[in-house]
Order: sequence, then C-alpha cells, then structure tokens
Amino acid sequence: MAEFPDERQLVLRARSHLEQWRNSARTQAYTELFTGETPLLSPDDVRLLDALDSALERHGGDGVWGTDEYGIHTAGTASSDHSIGVVCVYHPQVTKDSVLQGIDGLDDQTEERLNAALWRYSERVATLIEEQLDEFIQQTQH
Repeated sequence: MAEFPDERQLVLRARSHLEQWRNSARTQAYTELFTGETPLLSPDDVRLLDALDSALERHGGDGVWGTDEYGIHTAGTASSDHSIGVVCVYHPQVTKDSVLQGIDGLDDQTEERLNAALWRYSERVATLIEEQLDEFIQQTQH
C-alpha cells in the first residue's frame, strides 16, 4: 500500500471538521458584522436580507444566508504559517434576477450595499475558519 504525504492526511482530517468550523464562524461573523457596535447594514437592510432569504427558501431556493461555501486548499496563505488554508468558493449575492417579484426596497444602490456586506461577511467567515484550522494544525503537530 502506498504511503501518502502527511499534508494529505492533515487536509482530510481538517475537512472532517469544516462544517462545524463553518457554522461557528458564521455565527461569530454575523454577530460581529451585523449586530455589533458599528454594524455593516442598517436594521432595515438586515430585515430586507432576512425577508429575501425567507422568500427564496419558500419558493424552493437556497435563500441568502447559508449559501456561502468554503474549501480547504494547499496553495499556501499569507495569513498562516502553514501551506494549508481556507478560501470562500461561493459568496452569496442578491440580484434582481435572483429575487422574487414583490419584494420592495431592492434598488441598485441597496443591492450593491447588501452584496458588499455579504462579501465582507463571507470573507470574515473564511478568516475565522482559517483561525480554527490553524489551531487544529498546531494541536496535531504537538
């Protein structure tokens, strides 16, 4: 039987934790960015995002929240001491084409503001997952 590099085994083990890390990172990022002292969006914009999410889910779509996707890669990162890192492979986005008719408040300016906030949210989630990955790697190396 062929022996595989330690990095391969480490990535496979880390991927088994990815869902758990993603869920906790989403919660932390949401709290930091949307409910903290200086939220990215107004309460009305957050309510609009929640309404869009609910409407899309009711009509068989994936919604907005929870559609972000992350992967573990081995290309190396600038923020880590390891060659293994985390990347957001799908950023959620709201477009007029993706939302149902009858949702008020989605003009071009609002769409851009929501999408910029969703981008920052996804990038923050990726950073938080990577912090957990780094901690996991440190624990496995000791």
